[in-house]
Amino acid sequence: MTEVEALQAALAGEHAAVWAYGVVGARLPAGRAPQALAALAAHRARRDALERTLERASASPVAAAPAYDLPGPVTTPAQAVALGELVEERLAAAYADLVAAAEAEQLRATAARGVREAAVRAALWRGSSVPFPGLPERG
Repeated sequence: MTEVEALQAALAGEHAAVWAYGVVGARLPAGRAPQALAALAAHRARRDALERTLERASASPVAAAPAYDLPGPVTTPAQAVALGELVEERLAAAYADLVAAAEAEQLRATAARGVREAAVRAALWRGSSVPFPGLPERG
């Protein structure tokens, strides 16, 4: 995967996250809404930063889709929490790919922060952490 391809994949993940957090936030009890709103703000900021990075690289940033497929129904708070966790796990993987593809140290550090931030949010949704966020589980 090239650096630009990895940037585009991370951007596509951020677009999906922004959309998904609208669904997550709508299904959570009021006490957890701030968690979803904070995640939404973080994903919007990351999305915008990735778009600027791609534009500086003379690449046309991938556009957001009008809607995204959900892994299943999201009608309960538990399903909303599971969706939040899934979004963050997928983003951790996208940022891990960007760490591997990044040529510049600054981009690699930014991507590593993306892995860490997504892993922390996933752990908050899940209630526990995993040993190596962003990497496939081996069983």
